[in-house]
Parts: sequence; C-alpha cells; structure tokens
Amino acid sequence: AGNPGIMEYQGVDTKTKAPIFHKKFSLGTNNIGEFLALVHALAMFKQAGKTTPIYTDSKTAMSWVRNKKVKTNLVKNAKTALIYDLIQRAETWLKNNTYSNKILKWDTDNWGEIPADFGRK
Repeated sequence: AGNPGIMEYQGVDTKTKAPIFHKKFSLGTNNIGEFLALVHALAMFKQAGKTTPIYTDSKTAMSWVRNKKVKTNLVKNAKTALIYDLIQRAETWLKNNTYSNKILKWDTDNWGEIPADFGRK
C-alpha cells in the first residue's frame, strides 16, 4: 500500500497456494518485504531441514540476499525502527548461516502473478 507504506509479506506453497507464513508492518517498502520473506523462508526451511526451492519476483531482493546486505533509501526514524531491526537480524542470519535452498526468479510473464503476492497488481 504505497512505497513506502504498509508492508506485508507472506510465504505460500506454490502448488497448493496454502499460506506458510504472513507478516504485516505499518511502514516499509516492497523490496524490503521481499527480502524479509526470502530470509524468513530460508531460516524456516533450514530449521525444518528442507531444501525446498524458494521463488521471488524481486531481482532486488535476490541480490540483497546474495550480497547479505540491504541497500534501501527508506528513511531511518522511529517509525521504521522495527523494520531496520528486522533487516539487521536478517543480514546477521545470512552472514552466520548457510543454506542449500535455491532462490529462483518467478517467471511472471509465463506463469502469471507469483502466488505470494496479494493479488493487488
């Protein structure tokens, strides 16, 4: 809802469309939401011992995960403190963990909107 604006992300089983996790925050950006969703999925799958591939439609989020660093222009203030804390925790997790899940680009042109998007495009 706007960018920046209300930010939510979710993980969805691509076969069944069943939600796996969902988070909502009062302020963030689309790319930050995509990044946090990827790290959330990676951590969850690692804990469960799953090597399930993870899809995203965000090349930016894929690059942030690969580089273990978020590059955002989101203003740092009291309203964004929680998001910046989550970003820091996600970056730390990436630096301190390995994973075997492939992160793959969702082919929107051929497959339609990624199921984890909220059908608002």
